[in-house]
Amino acid sequence: MGQIEQRLAALGLVLPPPMQTPSGVVLPFPWVRIHGNRVFVSGHGPLAADGSLAKPLGKVGAELTQAQGYEAARLTALAILSSLKQALGELDRIEAWLRVFGMVNAAPGFNRFPSVINGFSELVLEVFGPVVGAHARSAVGMAGLPFDIPVEIEAEVAIR
Repeated sequence: MGQIEQRLAALGLVLPPPMQTPSGVVLPFPWVRIHGNRVFVSGHGPLAADGSLAKPLGKVGAELTQAQGYEAARLTALAILSSLKQALGELDRIEAWLRVFGMVNAAPGFNRFPSVINGFSELVLEVFGPVVGAHARSAVGMAGLPFDIPVEIEAEVAIR
């Protein structure tokens, strides 16, 4: 077990299995694309412990509170880490988080997108530390997201 996995275990964090796509849905792209020392991570949403979409679903500021959106962003971080582990074999291969693009399924009038996506950023920083975990980031609101998930996040990391 690598250092990052030990850190996850020490924090009581468990990576979910791969996403169980809804019935009839085909996703014709990889969750993770490795090119040289760069890894591009497709948009992920929050997953439950069994790999299904985490509940609640809906818009932050209507069906979900800001705090629930923050928790959805944390669950999305775990989903991304799970996909990275599957693709890389070892999370310790990540030498830098480069860029994060966070999207919030927002109700009209809700505009605290950075506070929601902080759930993702703070988990990455907690697990990887300030040197490896620091990343450039955008956090925006959307009128809707796939399957009515509250948060979708994509990322780019550098690997050894």
